[in-house]
Amino acid sequence: MTSMKFANILLETNPRSVAYPVLYCRSNQPVVFDKLIHEWKMYDAGTFDFSTYFNSLSVMKLKRYTRATGFTLHLELKGAACEVLQTMGDAFAHDPIPVEGASKKLEASTNWQTVDLPLTVTDDMVIVGFIIKTEGTVSIRNSYYELDVDGELNDVELVLSTTTFKKEAFIERNIDLVKNQIIGSNDSIADHFHMYVMDNGRTLDAEKLSGDRVQIIPNDNVGGAGGFTRGMITAMEQNPKATNILLMDDDVAVSPESIKRTYNLLRILKPEHREDMISGAMLNYEIGEDQWEDIGNMPQQGTFAGCKPPLRLTLFEDLIYNEMYTPTKWQRNNMYAAWWYCCIPISVIEKNGLPLPVFVRCDDAEYGIRCKTGFITMNSLCVWHMSFFERYNAAVERYQTTRNTMIAQATCGMAPGADFMRELHNNIRLELKKFGYANAELCLDAFEDFLKGPSFIKKPGQAEQSFMAANRNKEQLVDFATLQAQANQDPELAGFDIKEIDRQLIEGDKPRSLPERLEDLITDNNQRYIKKDGTGYAVIPLQGWLYPAGAIRGKHKLVVLDWYNRKGTIRAKDVKRYQQIKKCYARDLKYYKANIERIRKEYAEARSELTSLEYWKNYLKME
Repeated sequence: MTSMKFANILLETNPRSVAYPVLYCRSNQPVVFDKLIHEWKMYDAGTFDFSTYFNSLSVMKLKRYTRATGFTLHLELKGAACEVLQTMGDAFAHDPIPVEGASKKLEASTNWQTVDLPLTVTDDMVIVGFIIKTEGTVSIRNSYYELDVDGELNDVELVLSTTTFKKEAFIERNIDLVKNQIIGSNDSIADHFHMYVMDNGRTLDAEKLSGDRVQIIPNDNVGGAGGFTRGMITAMEQNPKATNILLMDDDVAVSPESIKRTYNLLRILKPEHREDMISGAMLNYEIGEDQWEDIGNMPQQGTFAGCKPPLRLTLFEDLIYNEMYTPTKWQRNNMYAAWWYCCIPISVIEKNGLPLPVFVRCDDAEYGIRCKTGFITMNSLCVWHMSFFERYNAAVERYQTTRNTMIAQATCGMAPGADFMRELHNNIRLELKKFGYANAELCLDAFEDFLKGPSFIKKPGQAEQSFMAANRNKEQLVDFATLQAQANQDPELAGFDIKEIDRQLIEGDKPRSLPERLEDLITDNNQRYIKKDGTGYAVIPLQGWLYPAGAIRGKHKLVVLDWYNRKGTIRAKDVKRYQQIKKCYARDLKYYKANIERIRKEYAEARSELTSLEYWKNYLKME
């Protein structure tokens, strides 16, 4: 039997902990860090509930995935008299439930006192936590959950690999956190950890930032797929060889405690779960208590989707839901862990090969579905990531996503039941109905590049060139001042005033009658069969997946706004351009139907080369 410290009781001073303290502690009095004496204090008499996202313990999953057999809460407290009580949550708990007989009282003391409280854990418990009831101010330090583990700890050498392209502020902050709180800690991870930063933009000061288990590696701009692949290869070839690699986006905020807990989890996994991937959650960078996704899947519609609904992690019942969720049969067969925070065993990489050279988008989804591992999620393993709708990019959503999903399915058999041709058709029609002709053409560019076969995508440098071309060819936005100046010169936009626009107007829609809906369906907003120029204008949001059908029908112009980034553009109905795009699409479909079996065969035959170490070392100029 072995004992180990598994999870520190976490209190932090950063923008998210200040804005959303209930992720850490729910209380009726302040919890404050005293900078003068470097101590956390629970001020005044009150109730301080640590049954939270970061400070509860996921005992159900620990019993399922690990060799943990016993659980203890270790606290160090000083100050007023207080009582420590264990809490738990079962399947139907909406608030923490006190556990009878699991408590300890402390008298007031100016000296530090230790509490080692054995935790009662039964089969119906999903998570456990604790409450401290104080009669006055109490300080807390060096507190954690300790586990009893059956057998010896697993040997783990963990690599954190991140890929960056000109996002110095994020990456330098995360490097600093890693150096100070992981490598500079007294925890076991400090001696079994390396961080590799693939600098695709070659803008980081490698000499300044590297050193003591952190290495900045200048890299060509090979996208996330190439950067993360180089991280995998570097991890496999380091001495000592890594056992696991944690892939993490560059534009995220992370708590080092999440990385420590990931390492500790790896050390106690049961043999049958040592080749599972650990999938960290994406919390909303702007609304830090909201979880967007912690495990993804590819539904039949051919889109990317989270398995779970959005959750609010300051709600106790959502902590329970997060831990208990069981994926559907379809989800289990088409699941993946996104690479904003994904820990992959090196043995899995050696068995399944390296990712596909698709630059960005779908590399993580394809890889997770290809490897067919188990997936472990757990409260507190997460990053905060910018919301996708706030950084919508048609070059990614219309070109990269369209092309890469088709390549992934043809090459590695990703989500064979997903209909990516239907998604292509729907996206083209949606863009055409909204007069987004440039973005519809991006869909066609993606389709045509897929039809070129694997010889096109495998050429070094081609993926970057294609993505740069998509960014040049996509619909270009201008700032609001320029947009207003353009509108002032357009008689059809008379009366448009950006200062009079608000989100309600941008995101609103109008109802349509059944005959109107049928007309829009048949005519693509009066651009075929029944052709009308339309009159007036409407204001609509930028995001390509939105369809304000009632607002746009019968209009000749659309003012498209990205309100978050204060940019926009003006679209005009152009029936001739619509017809040209439809003609090109029909031509491409004819070629597709005549050649798809050959093309699929070529992609499938190229799989072993495209995912091989030899190919990637040449691609990345590592030889």
